[in-house]
Amino acid sequence: MTKLIITGSKGRMGQMLVAYAARDPELQVVGQIDQGDDLRGIIAKGDVVVDFSSHSATTGIVSLCAEHKKPIVIGTTGHSDGAKSQILSFKSQIPIVLSSNFSTGVNALFWLTRKAAEILGPGFDLEVVEMHHRLKHDAPSGTARTLAEILAEVRKQNLQQAARHGRSGITGQRSNEEIGIHSLRGGDVVGDHTVIFAAQGERVELTHKASSRETFANGALRAAQWIVKQKPGLYDMQDVLGLK
Repeated sequence: MTKLIITGSKGRMGQMLVAYAARDPELQVVGQIDQGDDLRGIIAKGDVVVDFSSHSATTGIVSLCAEHKKPIVIGTTGHSDGAKSQILSFKSQIPIVLSSNFSTGVNALFWLTRKAAEILGPGFDLEVVEMHHRLKHDAPSGTARTLAEILAEVRKQNLQQAARHGRSGITGQRSNEEIGIHSLRGGDVVGDHTVIFAAQGERVELTHKASSRETFANGALRAAQWIVKQKPGLYDMQDVLGLK
């Protein structure tokens, strides 16, 4: 049995993780931590920490996990480059699953996006469009950023230089190098992501639409069971699903 400590347990994802873990006889939630609770006082009881708290809290949580040699699954997004660097500094001490999205379907989208970018080549313009519920704090979504990172990696580009976040006014012609990233917000949309490859005379679109957070919860719990058997290092859902 894998003993879980869930941070961010009062949030939408945290509540779903608690509920779905209770249905699996191979999982036991031994700690539900949210703002104001003491993780240090309970961390010894768990086999793994699953973090869906806040990007501002994650670095401290990872540091505490490293101190106690506990693996961690990180589902928070919106980390600054500095915060992400801090998180990665612990990969030699503990196993870390860091993923912008735990959905099996989205991770298939990551794989397909890479393959499509390789096959279609530089003659296609690249655009990423995402939509989420009106309460989401960060933009673009972590998933959209991952998709853009994959495109930039295949094209051997620097994403910070290539990214074009929306367009307004007299923008001039689109350059061949830019990767458009567009964030839509409204209603209760769980998460829609589309990668567009547009060329003269044809267009390829890859789309994933999530209608329930269930897929994210199941993926995160699957990652938690997987990570307890791994050596220290940095992993993502591609590793968990055996797609690498």
